[in-house]
Amino acid sequence: MDNKSYSVQVNGNGVHDQSVASKRLKPAAATVKGEHGNVKGSLSLTKAKSRRQRWEVKPSEMANNTLNPIRAIVDGMELTPNPNKPMISLSIGDPTVFGNLPTDNAVLQALKDAIDSQKYNGYAPSVGYLKSRQAVAHFYSCPEAPLEAEDVILASGCSQAIDLAISVLCNPGDNILVPCPGFSLYKTLAVSMGIEVKLYNLLPEKSWEVDLQQMESLIDERTSCMIVTNPSNPCGSVFSKEHLQKILQVASRHCVPILADEIYSDMVFPGCSCPSMASLSTDVPVLSCSGLAKRWLVPGWRMGWILIHDRNDVFGSKIRQGLVKLSQRILGACTIIQGALESILNNTPQSFYSSTIGFLQTNSEICFNELSTVPGLNPVMPSGAMYLMVGIDMNHFPEFKDDVDFTQQLVTEQSVFCLPASAFEYPNFFRIVVTVPEAMMVEACARIREFCQRHHRPCRRNSNDLDQ
Repeated sequence: MDNKSYSVQVNGNGVHDQSVASKRLKPAAATVKGEHGNVKGSLSLTKAKSRRQRWEVKPSEMANNTLNPIRAIVDGMELTPNPNKPMISLSIGDPTVFGNLPTDNAVLQALKDAIDSQKYNGYAPSVGYLKSRQAVAHFYSCPEAPLEAEDVILASGCSQAIDLAISVLCNPGDNILVPCPGFSLYKTLAVSMGIEVKLYNLLPEKSWEVDLQQMESLIDERTSCMIVTNPSNPCGSVFSKEHLQKILQVASRHCVPILADEIYSDMVFPGCSCPSMASLSTDVPVLSCSGLAKRWLVPGWRMGWILIHDRNDVFGSKIRQGLVKLSQRILGACTIIQGALESILNNTPQSFYSSTIGFLQTNSEICFNELSTVPGLNPVMPSGAMYLMVGIDMNHFPEFKDDVDFTQQLVTEQSVFCLPASAFEYPNFFRIVVTVPEAMMVEACARIREFCQRHHRPCRRNSNDLDQ
């Protein structure tokens, strides 16, 4: 027999490749030995169709369409810190980086107990252990938005929860509404799936409230969901109850479900309230995404969840079934953390939450007060989360072409790195993460002031101004 490829077809229960156009050779009787005994049938040798003649392995369209805007901006920057000044990074949204914000001992003990129990070393159901989902449901349930275990899908971090939520609601060619400025992951995920992203504006002069009229103008028949981030990354803003109700009215008028990114829920400063989106909704269905990462200060533990708040059976069984199917792609979240979840939620003391919020508020006030008096800068005081946005009046800094150039030079001269807001598609601002130690925050603000004083120039008045 020659060296050409042939396939063997078995009559009876064998599986035939219908896609192969083949030339049958003379059948022969054969007995095929298998795991369950011998299978008798006639064999025919089939000449296989010619395949590729050379190697050509290409990345998928999804891979090619996946882009992280933050990485695209930062990787293109030339960051060379001043060797005479220690680097202060105010760009990373990880509260554990500097070691000054450890999680609570009760959280650590819960994890130790889960490990020592030896009960959580195997696979869990893809949606999570029933006991763990019951704990999440009990923790977040309220009379206005009751939850049961079947309303909870555990995920590998809030990011995967968002991925699942977008995936279950949207098809290629659909569009979603995303806040601007907003968390860059929404666009990264959507574009990779062939989903159009439409940006609705947040207004800095109104503490980053939504431009409701502009938001509503974006909606069409292919709008499959709107994403609402509250409290906000990157703004640190917290929407009032009244403003959330207005957003819900827009969604209700156009029958658009809401994906609520509430990873910073309850991380609000004293005097502010932050009701969940679902607790205010009477007819708009909501998928709420959250997790342990920020409030419990353990982002690396990768534990998130989706809370399914249906209204009037709009989601029905199909959306729930879709989430279950999608969760089976990676077989769920880390089982050790699932095993610790009930104890983490029930035993973390209120003093831990209060201490974290107090620290974030103090640092935010320091940053806001210091930068408010810096010529050419316009910080917006946050009400929660871990971030503060600062506007740059580029007319006063003519030697810099944009916020990326501004922040790059700030690193070069002062060794302070703030994330340019172009990464959030909002130019001429930069974002500060307020989780650094207090002394470092004070020093960073002093360096930013020195930088701005050096480069600030008065605005030139044009001839029309002089005539008036």
